[in-house]
Amino acid sequence: MNERIRQLAEQARTHFPKTETSGEFWVFDEQKFAELIVKECIETVAENMYSGSTPSDFSDGADFAYAQAISDINQHFGMSE
Repeated sequence: MNERIRQLAEQARTHFPKTETSGEFWVFDEQKFAELIVKECIETVAENMYSGSTPSDFSDGADFAYAQAISDINQHFGMSE
C-alpha cells in the first residue's frame, strides 16, 4: 500500500480504549477516508497547477479552470468546498 494512503487510513481510524464493559477497539470511518483522499487529490491539483508559477501566468483563464476543477471534483463526490 502506498505510504500516503496508509497515513490517510490512519487518520480515518478512531481508537476506543478499554473500559469496564468493553475491550479496546478501533473503528474505521470509510466516509472520512474517502473524503481525505478527495481532499488530497484537490491539494495535489493545486500544487501542480501553481508550482513555480507567478500570478501573471494565469491571466489566460487558468485560475478559472483551476477553481472549476476543484468545484467539479467536490460536486462529483458530493462534498462541500
